[in-house]
Amino acid sequence: MSKTMQAVVKAAAAPGAEIREVKIPDFGPTDVLVKVKIASICGTDLHIYEWDRWAQSRIHPPLIPGHEFCGEVVALGNEVTTVKEGDFVSAEMHVACGKCLQCRTGEAHICQNVKIIGVDANGAFAEYVVIPETNIWKLDPAVPQEYASILDPLGNAVHSVLAGEIAARTVAITGCGPIGLFAIAVARAVGAAQVFAIEVNEHRRKIAAEMKADLVLDPSTQKVHQEILDRTGGLGVDVVLEMAGHPSAIRTAFDIVRRGGRISLLGLTSKPISLNFSEDIIFKGITIQGINGRRMYQTWYQMTALLKAGKLDLRPAITDRIAMKDFSSAMERLKTGEASKILVYPNGSRMG
Repeated sequence: MSKTMQAVVKAAAAPGAEIREVKIPDFGPTDVLVKVKIASICGTDLHIYEWDRWAQSRIHPPLIPGHEFCGEVVALGNEVTTVKEGDFVSAEMHVACGKCLQCRTGEAHICQNVKIIGVDANGAFAEYVVIPETNIWKLDPAVPQEYASILDPLGNAVHSVLAGEIAARTVAITGCGPIGLFAIAVARAVGAAQVFAIEVNEHRRKIAAEMKADLVLDPSTQKVHQEILDRTGGLGVDVVLEMAGHPSAIRTAFDIVRRGGRISLLGLTSKPISLNFSEDIIFKGITIQGINGRRMYQTWYQMTALLKAGKLDLRPAITDRIAMKDFSSAMERLKTGEASKILVYPNGSRMG
């Protein structure tokens, strides 16, 4: 094995990133070295690339970003017992401390001291990445590599959808970025009665239709509230999965949920949102959930079962496939709003 590799490097506290030749990372006794087959780009990566306010407060260059990937195990620490060379794997990139109240009571996904690989430590936009054994997720070879590379956002969708009763329920999804699109597939797979997709971007609306949403609505031109009421006998939907984080989308979520319904909030807001607690929450008797990441590791078992059963068709949401050397052009493409999930191949081959 060579001693160096190609990687995307956030080298300086400024916009952009570079392709550099760097040292293949060292790994400890409880770590696993993985050769990356495919990585995928997330909105977080765009924040890091553009060097926005969040990135400036969180990221400490130099950093190799990337927290969605799949690959093959090529080396092990001498204390690793559950993984072997040649295993096909992905990973939970939130590394929990294992010691705080949340970790010790089954809620490690909201660990107080979480560190994220690709944000707080070098990640997967590289030929090799180091993962703690505890975070490795071994995959059935039957799972397509492209799907295996997007388990992180798929897990967010699975967590959101399955956070409450869903079978035979009417579901609205506000915001059809990749996670919202995946949520359409998951909701259909687990028996939702009707799935409504609400999205302002024309390209995303087209993909939502390809993902087989029952009705796709444009809130900039259509009366979403009235459309939903007309389709639900005047009740509103049983479940709203809010994926946009935009004030108008959140307002829509509270307008269209029925009395006694559920709103699961995953979209991140850029500023405080004003709500009428009496009218929007208390008198309607609704349940509101904050969704953060994936439950460790309940969500991983759930999405693996769905994938192995062939229940999820995620192909429409994968719009671009690029060689890692073209990373910067992929980020520009993402900013146009015309791309959804972009897959990155370190060796430049779609065969991974």
